[in-house]
Amino acid sequence: MEELYHKLAEYGQSDYYPYHMPGHKRRPVTQLLERIGDIDITEIEGFDNLHHAEGILKQVQEHAAAICGAEESFLLVGGSTAGILSAVGATIPSGGKLLMARGSHKSVYHSAYLGKLRTEYLYENIHPEMNFALAITPEQVQEALAEHSDAGAVLIVSPTYEGMCCDVEKIAEIVHQKGIPLIVDGAHGAHLGFHPAWPEAASKCGADLVIQSLHKTLPAPTQTAILHVNGKLVDRSRLQRFLSIYQTSSPSYVLMAGMEQALSYMKSEGRLAMHVFLQNWETMLQKLQACKNLQVYPNWQERGNDIGKLVISAQGAGISGQRLYDILLSEYHLQMEMACGSYVLAMFTVADTEEGYERLTKALLEIDSRLQQEEKKLRSTADIPFYPRKKLELWQAWDTGHIVLPLEECQGKTAAEFINLYPPGIPVAVPGEVLNFQVLSQIRAYIQENLPVHGLVNDNGKVGMYVMDE
Repeated sequence: MEELYHKLAEYGQSDYYPYHMPGHKRRPVTQLLERIGDIDITEIEGFDNLHHAEGILKQVQEHAAAICGAEESFLLVGGSTAGILSAVGATIPSGGKLLMARGSHKSVYHSAYLGKLRTEYLYENIHPEMNFALAITPEQVQEALAEHSDAGAVLIVSPTYEGMCCDVEKIAEIVHQKGIPLIVDGAHGAHLGFHPAWPEAASKCGADLVIQSLHKTLPAPTQTAILHVNGKLVDRSRLQRFLSIYQTSSPSYVLMAGMEQALSYMKSEGRLAMHVFLQNWETMLQKLQACKNLQVYPNWQERGNDIGKLVISAQGAGISGQRLYDILLSEYHLQMEMACGSYVLAMFTVADTEEGYERLTKALLEIDSRLQQEEKKLRSTADIPFYPRKKLELWQAWDTGHIVLPLEECQGKTAAEFINLYPPGIPVAVPGEVLNFQVLSQIRAYIQENLPVHGLVNDNGKVGMYVMDE
């Protein structure tokens, strides 16, 4: 398709003079604008309006829906965050109840705060060897809905940050028996559905609302995402209202053209690109079987979850996940996606080269051989989530008076601020939860291992936390 991009390129070379935004007036006054200035425009004649799409942007969205197997799709220029906020706001009235995965991104919690929602959690099980969270199961959803029959919607994450995929089809059936919609945070799953070796896309498995970050796993610019809608359980006019609220009134045509091109690429080249992706992935995993100290997940024969998320665990190898991250960055110039207490995460997409696979494989094998003589240590517990008990709803606690206490004095207190690692942005503690010994120990482990902990404060040289003034 790519009609939007070609029309932008043609317009950029025309003699139309811009007496309108943006301020660069399509002139390359900076180095960046030398590349994008010609096609960076605003809503002018012939280019439609994202918030009331009737022309070329409507065509782009219809084309996206056809490619992704949805009834209707909406471009998101504010990332998946805008889609999450809109999806939750559109499906649950103020004060309603949301049944959500506890391992959800912070944007889900923000939507609960904005809607003053009552939240009930689906708690993920933990991988017994690798310490990361597994996918929510249909049985968990069914049991939770039996207990919380007043839930207005269910929200799950699939794939998770580490690539775990839910059985979306079965979960959708269970949720629909209650007459409520299923929202899938599929931010990491925009590439699903283009090759049979990967799980099917949630938009083709019965989910009512699916949010995908195109920029995470497709060749699309940062900040680009898409929201897919299916079925009759979602009021689409209400959804569009919230999209207009949470998205800028000046959407970037550069970003929207980038989304158009990324999806067109996957339609025409995706299957072949994913096939090459799979071959390189399997070759890498087979070679990494030689590791004796580092643990790599998944193994090369495993199927059913997202291909492309490589978890490299250093637990028991004498170093932390952060140390492994630092070695890969400083010695090999390999930038990982994230580090946790005992592992690092590398992400692969259709845009990776053979060199990319070979460099990481060579580096991990070399590091593994150097670790052979090191003393084994106990596995880190910094990754294992110890979920605190919820005492108050998020919106009640976040807007209440708070004080700062040293970390060692916080046990039994109620959190007044989010604590999380970023990435991935999944809260360790949520305002309104009672801080127990386990979660405080986890936070201390994060600090000791120099992980990026957000939400803490420096209280006269001591690490402190915001807690409710009780």
